[in-house]
Amino acid sequence: MTAVNEIPLATSAPTGHGHLKRDLIGLAIISLFAVLGYLVFPNNLALLTRIIAILLLVLSLDLVTGYCGVATLGHAALFGSGAYAAGIAAVHFGITEPITMVVIGAAAGAVAGLLSGAIILRGHGLSQLVLSIAIIHLFHEAANKASTYTGGSDGLSGIAPDAVFGLFQFDLWGRTAYIFGIVLLLVVFMLLRQLVQSPFGMLCRGIKEDPVRISAMGASVRGTLLKMYTISGAVAGVGGALTAISTQVVGLDSLSFTMSAEALVMLVLGGTGSLYGAFIGTFVFMFFEDFVSAANPFHWLTLVGALLIAVVLCAPRGIYGTVVERLPSLWRRRS
Repeated sequence: MTAVNEIPLATSAPTGHGHLKRDLIGLAIISLFAVLGYLVFPNNLALLTRIIAILLLVLSLDLVTGYCGVATLGHAALFGSGAYAAGIAAVHFGITEPITMVVIGAAAGAVAGLLSGAIILRGHGLSQLVLSIAIIHLFHEAANKASTYTGGSDGLSGIAPDAVFGLFQFDLWGRTAYIFGIVLLLVVFMLLRQLVQSPFGMLCRGIKEDPVRISAMGASVRGTLLKMYTISGAVAGVGGALTAISTQVVGLDSLSFTMSAEALVMLVLGGTGSLYGAFIGTFVFMFFEDFVSAANPFHWLTLVGALLIAVVLCAPRGIYGTVVERLPSLWRRRS
């Protein structure tokens, strides 16, 4: 299923020095905004850390939807698997070292991605959406029933991560969690940039454009997509583990259909087929939602809906995709 607002490959995949330059600029911009967030919103670091965790979920969704064209509304299952795995490891097995918890979350997300991907990839188009919705409900119900380990509807509490490297203790103001999340985000971002620019990433793009041709060339379409789905699950699992570490609780909302749907909305808002689009869509949606819900708690959903309609109508390729598409023409007009 091809995304309606995908970014053309010619504009989203530069080569050679263009890759390196864009990556360095991207890292610089992310770092700059991270520092600004720390300085400007010192009392809202918990919200910023939450945004980072959701951003990792949206980035993982972009891998399968934006780069592979796989339709899914159940990606929160991978995010929640990472969150519960990290939480269960801490509460029931005493594994409270933060980096180890992140690794456990990534592994759980990868396993969940492998299992759910094997099911979803058997369908096409709308059937993929139906299968993904079924999966998120199954994961949600499984977590609810396994209350001995997950806490059921009450959630899993009592998560107490150790200090990072034994030096940086997680504090009530969320400073350590925020910095820890930023470091995770930067590492994941650079790894994903290398992934999508690699021959494997190009193969995934080719499958999205013409799977029949790729299959005729001898490549395994389903096998390639399943690998990307597993990688996507690992990224989502990192986001889930970050949530468990930063909030020290895990609830059934981390496995909700609403989270999956909102992640897809954020991706469409920013622009599919680009990691930068995932960044922009997540930050715009979550900041706008937080601001509007605080300013008008009774009608904020109406305003959020109006924003989405305006973006889809005025920027059908998403915010980032539309800007990238129009910048060359604007530059030519000025020159």
